[in-house]
Amino acid sequence: MIRTVLTEIGIFLIPFAVYALFLAATRSGLFARSSWPVTIVSRLALVALALVIAGLIGLAQFSGGGPDSTYVPAHIEDGKFVPGTER
Repeated sequence: MIRTVLTEIGIFLIPFAVYALFLAATRSGLFARSSWPVTIVSRLALVALALVIAGLIGLAQFSGGGPDSTYVPAHIEDGKFVPGTER
């Protein structure tokens, strides 16, 4: 679960990182307050939220087992470790 949360946080930060790279490439003052106006930050946040929502929808839609499958958790069988499987 923590991997999913960290992935979504990383996806959220992508637009901000791209904008920071743009500022660094154009030498516009990456740490200057005038380079990060509220309108730009709010647009970046909206794009970031759209990316996170798309990622969560993709995760919910395309992950997990197939229809009518049953997950058998990892267990010990005949003295050997058997990893979890879907049947």
